[in-house]
Amino acid sequence: MGTGGLRRLVEKGAYFADCRHLASTFPATGIATLATGAWPSQHGIVADSWYDRGAHGPVRASDEDLLATTLAAQLAADARARISVVAMNQAHGALFAGSPAAQLYWMDERGQFAARGDAPDWLADYNSAKGPESAHAQRWMAINAKSDAAALRILTYDADRPQEFLALYKASPYGQGAQYDFLGELIARQRMGQGNTFDFVCLLDGSTGQLGYETGGSSPLMQQMVLWLDRRIEALLGQLTKALGENGFNLVLAAAHGAPPEPAEESRARMAVSGEALAQSVERSLTATGNGRVEKYLYPFLYLDTSGFRDPEPVRLAAARAAFEHRAVAGYYTAGGACSTHDEWERRYRNSFHPKRSGDVMLSYRAEYVEDFGAGRGVSYGSLYNYDARVPLCFYGPQFRAGVFESPVSSVDVAPTLARAMGIAAPSSAIGRVLGEAFAE
Repeated sequence: MGTGGLRRLVEKGAYFADCRHLASTFPATGIATLATGAWPSQHGIVADSWYDRGAHGPVRASDEDLLATTLAAQLAADARARISVVAMNQAHGALFAGSPAAQLYWMDERGQFAARGDAPDWLADYNSAKGPESAHAQRWMAINAKSDAAALRILTYDADRPQEFLALYKASPYGQGAQYDFLGELIARQRMGQGNTFDFVCLLDGSTGQLGYETGGSSPLMQQMVLWLDRRIEALLGQLTKALGENGFNLVLAAAHGAPPEPAEESRARMAVSGEALAQSVERSLTATGNGRVEKYLYPFLYLDTSGFRDPEPVRLAAARAAFEHRAVAGYYTAGGACSTHDEWERRYRNSFHPKRSGDVMLSYRAEYVEDFGAGRGVSYGSLYNYDARVPLCFYGPQFRAGVFESPVSSVDVAPTLARAMGIAAPSSAIGRVLGEAFAE
């Protein structure tokens, strides 16, 4: 690490060393939790997608599904506020914003930036000058690598398969850098912090998440991505300090989730769980005992057909116990509140469970087990384990005092704390506390 990026935030900001998402940790879920200060049981974004019984199919999480207001929506009530969200994924950006009053920018299917509503007049020229074409066949080198070192990865480009390049690009320092470059341009173009407006901008850096799907959280590529992130944060802090002065801005670093390690090649057959095979196993058990059937399994939720049963809870328990017999399943929670454990983990299940969207039973796999998507490698997010749930949290700027705070805090505390810092009401369903210890006297 350098001295001016992540180290600067940790050493000169209010750094909370033990912040956790005490709920399931899908990307959309974590973003919604940070935005609302509420758990999935309140805001309703229980996963990146869930099963809709009425539509008889999965639905992807969107801002229309939010059941709670967001921090940005609260701020939008002030006519003097300007709110901007920059994201790699349009749906994630809209989730964090939660308000049409926010300017929303995202990276489109060509690797260029798009805008919701009327695009600023400079955007087309910016895309022409800063497109991803310069990264075609780019060699991703380790930081401080010797001149004759081999590339960690080459961003190969084939005109017949452009999406393969785009996937490599988004999960690389070049895609990450493009997001920070765009943020810097947006700050400069809008002269943020230099007028009579209150300017709030959020960058949802999606590159580490994209790379994590492929390599897990412990790979050398991920370590290099974090080193590049460190330099990008240093450059952003430098730009803000030069334009606004050391005390002219606050910056908050948080995350939607962590990432599990990728299972070793020799262990993958055991640790990569086939959701379809698991559902079939539960179905056989239910059929044999006359206890209904499985309508759908969409990790981590079982949706059951309990028609004909006056009380569905015994059916849920039968399904949960059948799943618990599977070697990969470590625990369960039912819509009726039955849980395989009665400790801190029960709280994590309960925070994750929405009575309508989470179906009948929520399952948890064993530690470091992942959902198998058929690619023969990679990981899934969404678990309750600390490698997914533990995230960084740091408040930096004149409103906050330097210090390391070891007491446990939760991601639902972020929105209420920022609401207090901005002098606005907390979002509608926020249940976190204001981290008053972070504020300067």
